[in-house]
Amino acid sequence: MSATPFTFYRGAAAVMASDLSQTPSTDLGVQLCGDAHLANFGLFSGPDRRLVFDLNDFDETHPGPFEWDVKRLAASVAVAGRNNELSPGKVERAVLSAVEGYRTALEQVVERSPLEVHYWRLELDQLRDLIDDDGKAASRLDKATRKATRKNSLRALDKLTDIVDGRRVIVSEPPLIERLDQFLEPTEAPRLDEFFDRYIASLPRYRRLLLDRYAIVDIAHKVVGVGSVGTRCLIVLLESGDGEPLFLQFKEATDSVLEPYTKPSEFEPGQRVVEGQRLTQTMGDIFLGWSQYTNDDGETMYFYFRQLWDGKGSAEIEEMGGKRLRRYARLCGGVLALSHARSGDASMIAGYIGQDETFDRAVASFANDYADLTERDHAAHLDGISNGRVAAEQDLR
Repeated sequence: MSATPFTFYRGAAAVMASDLSQTPSTDLGVQLCGDAHLANFGLFSGPDRRLVFDLNDFDETHPGPFEWDVKRLAASVAVAGRNNELSPGKVERAVLSAVEGYRTALEQVVERSPLEVHYWRLELDQLRDLIDDDGKAASRLDKATRKATRKNSLRALDKLTDIVDGRRVIVSEPPLIERLDQFLEPTEAPRLDEFFDRYIASLPRYRRLLLDRYAIVDIAHKVVGVGSVGTRCLIVLLESGDGEPLFLQFKEATDSVLEPYTKPSEFEPGQRVVEGQRLTQTMGDIFLGWSQYTNDDGETMYFYFRQLWDGKGSAEIEEMGGKRLRRYARLCGGVLALSHARSGDASMIAGYIGQDETFDRAVASFANDYADLTERDHAAHLDGISNGRVAAEQDLR
């Protein structure tokens, strides 16, 4: 979080949730992403193996006012634009583009049936059509597509494992990756079997039958990204009978940062993430599920499962100029609108927003003010590290 104001913003969802709770809000509720910043959108493989573009992080998903997600996205555009040293005018145009993308997508949604909205997803060919080709945009998309396509279990197998004493194992790279059997207590092994059984029970029957064709080979702890540092994350290597690999990741889920300011979730944290993702994402991971684990100290931890690498690709936001940021922000705004339309009343939200730029400019003004606040918070964070009030680990690699 200390690297830049943008990395600080990405890790400060709880801070912004508290701030948003103190602003006026509508009663137009949706299933919020909860952390809808620019870096939480990207490419991944759908169940039919076609690449789609959608939201891809749901650790904080929770019901709440639709505008909280919109403000989170808009402010991220402002912080990212400043971080890229764009002029104030270019930053403002990018923020306005994000909110306009949200507003115009909703206008299209209200003209479609609920079933059409359910099936509506942004595939790679459509993504190309939305790019104003400047001679470079299409080639950048193709590069990102090739990179995403290569991110699969075979690539993970090559990068993360090795043969040791005739057995395929995950390679330890402390402190980033550490094999579980290096510190697993003997009494925990039976509970680990129960943990996986609970996960399998959370899947539809036909997915359970598919997973039955694989056996667990190895497990390791793996350090995760900016917003999840400090939570437990493990990766699991499985193999089919003919040796084909499958990597699963299970991440610890805690209460949503939005929950203190709305209402308690009806689900335990792992199920909350999964149910929220299934409700708002166009096409989810076929192995998405949840479980819980109680250790020797009686502490219960909640987790959700997904594939480790499944065609995931992300934009290089820190390298975007004004035009690229503006186009990308608009795209993310449109995707966010589709997400909200699957759980909320799109007609009511569209009617509240209106068809002119009033809402766009109001949110853009908020985003500019919040970017100012984020920069001050980041400076205070750095000051806390320098004087020892904030403990920080750096240069782990």
